[in-house]
Amino acid sequence: MKYLLPFTLPFLLFMIVSCQSVDKKIFEFGAMADCQYCNKKSSGARQYSKSTKKLAACVEHYNTMPLKYIVHLGDFIDAKYESFKPLNKITAKLKAPLYHVLGNHEFSVADKYKKDIYKTLKMPAPYYDFKVKNWRFIVLNGNDISFHAHPKGSPEQRAAATYYKKNKVRSARWNGAIGPIQLKWLQEKLKAAGENKENVILYCHFPVYKDKHHKLWNAEEVLGVLDQYTCVKAWINGHNHKGGYAERKGVHYLTLKGMVDTDETSYSVIEVYRDRLEVKGYGREGNRVLKLEP
Repeated sequence: MKYLLPFTLPFLLFMIVSCQSVDKKIFEFGAMADCQYCNKKSSGARQYSKSTKKLAACVEHYNTMPLKYIVHLGDFIDAKYESFKPLNKITAKLKAPLYHVLGNHEFSVADKYKKDIYKTLKMPAPYYDFKVKNWRFIVLNGNDISFHAHPKGSPEQRAAATYYKKNKVRSARWNGAIGPIQLKWLQEKLKAAGENKENVILYCHFPVYKDKHHKLWNAEEVLGVLDQYTCVKAWINGHNHKGGYAERKGVHYLTLKGMVDTDETSYSVIEVYRDRLEVKGYGREGNRVLKLEP
């Protein structure tokens, strides 16, 4: 036994340190979807006017945590440009930075406001990226090609009608597609992330996998891009208020439940570890452990 001890003790210490490094939380962030506020009557499960109260309680809770940032995954409002004002006033109290994703309902406003909606939400651009430690977060705009994001009768809206018909799209008309310029930008970001040994999480309002009714019009094209890069770890979206989850080729596709639905709230905190993401759900949102492939 005396001969084994010098070897065994350092080995045990190494194992203990290794296990601790795997289990040590690197950072955490908040994620929510479909606040979808509007001062109007409820419709079915959607309690539009109650979303300000839910959002305020969520902000208060988030402010008790050491979050690196918070992301809202689109449909901040349901309709009417003036609906943004009370929501922006509430989220201005957040201690951590807030990042927005453009949903389809962001454009349920008068045509004159549509071009600058991203500025109303203090976004740097309709699509953009940011970094925390060795994680790259890519925010996509699924409304590049759409019926709703452009003024009525505009060239962009006519192009969307042509695209929808030509490609025999089966996904709903109130979804949209990521255009070629943004797709090229995405590929460049993913290539750089891979070269820099960064892990990537993508945010979009629309799902791309296992959701026929709500998914992007060009979901298969987008998946074809994601499949090329092992740095991609997860795609997180809103839009389908019931939520959902699927895994494909080692990538997690997570749909968060809509905050607007029912009297109960829905939001989450996502903890980042070296080998996994842990989703801590509040209200209607559930808990999940998403294992990360090397």
